[in-house]
Amino acid sequence: MKVQTGYLYHIKDEFFDRINNKNLMINHENGHSRPSYLAIKDNDILWFIPLSTKIDKYKSIIEKKQKKYGSCKTILIKKIAGREQVILIQNTFPTLEKYIQSRHTVDGKFIKVASAVEKEIINDFKYMLSLKSSGLNLFFTDIDYIKNLMLEELETSNK
Repeated sequence: MKVQTGYLYHIKDEFFDRINNKNLMINHENGHSRPSYLAIKDNDILWFIPLSTKIDKYKSIIEKKQKKYGSCKTILIKKIAGREQVILIQNTFPTLEKYIQSRHTVDGKFIKVASAVEKEIINDFKYMLSLKSSGLNLFFTDIDYIKNLMLEELETSNK
């Protein structure tokens, strides 16, 4: 499967079993392929940002952060595929293509985020990465640990 930035995907349970981290948003049970994840391709590593439909829950969190810090770059609410979605940049994690279950579709069509929204998400994600490299980590998941695991797995599979 050719993974592209800006499209939505579902991740295999195998990935969450492998990582076994309580800070990852795991798949819902009963056969539902949720949440959906927005992909950002970065060479061999793929970054995935979970989406949520719990608008009211996250609106209040965003408002508190905006009041306290003047802005909120960790959570966005944008229209995706015709409905409002919460984009949880704070819950981003890296993985590999082998852990992708499928592309997210609506009525048989692959879902791609609008270019302007994609650009804002990527800018906020890069901003959070720059803060992390400066010593301020706003990610809920241990992205360095997961990335190292994924890179080790890649190296092992390429031998």
